[in-house]
Amino acid sequence: MSMTDQLPDGVVRDHPLARLTTIRTGGTAELFARPGTIAELEALLRWAAAAKLEVGVVGSGSNLLVADEGVRGLVLKLDRQLSQIEQDHTRLECGGGARLPAVSAAAARLGLSGIEFGVNIPGTVGGAVRMNANAYGGELAATLEWVDVVTAAGTERRPPSAFAFAYRRSNLTSGEVVARARFALTAAAPDEVKATLADMRRRRREAQPSGIKTFGSTFKNPSDAAAEGRSAGQLLDAAGCRGLRIGGAGFSEKHANFVENHGSATTTEVIEVMAEGRRRVKQRFGIELEPEVQSLGPVPTPVDWRHA
Repeated sequence: MSMTDQLPDGVVRDHPLARLTTIRTGGTAELFARPGTIAELEALLRWAAAAKLEVGVVGSGSNLLVADEGVRGLVLKLDRQLSQIEQDHTRLECGGGARLPAVSAAAARLGLSGIEFGVNIPGTVGGAVRMNANAYGGELAATLEWVDVVTAAGTERRPPSAFAFAYRRSNLTSGEVVARARFALTAAAPDEVKATLADMRRRRREAQPSGIKTFGSTFKNPSDAAAEGRSAGQLLDAAGCRGLRIGGAGFSEKHANFVENHGSATTTEVIEVMAEGRRRVKQRFGIELEPEVQSLGPVPTPVDWRHA
């Protein structure tokens, strides 16, 4: 009898994942669980390692593509204690599953400044640490004090310097899960912080699609000098990608660096739209855009994307 014949408490088979992503595409997880404590997370990672299972994590699902045929192995979504937000004077301790906009709103209510930019990052703390999330001039790494990273070997508290943060990336690997993080903030007038959040929300509403099936920015802004300071969205727009559709997927009419699901898109169609946008930008400007979308399972990304 294999280890996956007898599942640990809380682990279920064939769990639908599309509804856990904002783009609403993809198949099921072979195995799925919602650990709510560090002890539960450690036990699940030990079991998965012993059973030689790949482990994936779903946060807010805002920058995630799930393979149409599903995901082998164990997929986790952090819950309960691992999604809570707690105050410690001018610091906030947050579970890896806490949503970053909720962290920013909590900080504002408590009169704490330094993480306002998170209101416009539709992801979790864990995903934000993994991707060194940034928006509107703010950067996650600048406010981090420590992170509890859980692996099959246990829990390790790491300082920000341990993550080799770079633009939209860290050195976290697939077997490492962000369980908790602490942010060092500064005291401020709650009304002022709330006003900043309101302004940031307004700027996002004006510039980006909302209330539809989409994920966040599709491509990273290029550092290539040939871009002449233009963002990925501006390059895609200039290359004629605004509103481009393949099947049920298409670039947004409002912001060319956002892909939308117009009803029944597949992950494969999303990839095809992205590939066509990237091809057009390369043909027009000689710039190879680098995708910032994360994936679970055998998502059919073109080989050259992995070396961008």
